[in-house]
Amino acid sequence: MRICSFLPSATEIVYALGLGESLSGITYECDYPPEARNKPVVVHTRLPHSGNAAEIDRHVSEFMARGESLYRLDVEALKGIQPDLIITQNLCRVCAASPGDLNQALAF
Repeated sequence: MRICSFLPSATEIVYALGLGESLSGITYECDYPPEARNKPVVVHTRLPHSGNAAEIDRHVSEFMARGESLYRLDVEALKGIQPDLIITQNLCRVCAASPGDLNQALAF
């Protein structure tokens, strides 16, 4: 089975269940357990990697006002992985890639 995790907490759960070998793609934020860092990153942030809280808030607000995602999915990597299972969430568009992002990526 090939699993892609779109959430750091899901990555931790996959490893806790003993399925780390099946994990085939992660987000740029997945850093635990340490061996997760060796997996291909399939979800990237579109936000600048620096800035204070006010600047980050401004960027987030601008993306949301334009109806744009804060995340970029690596569609080519996902095509190559051909995951059997993608773990994501549908609660917060700011916290992780949205279902819309996933649907767009899965259009392949």
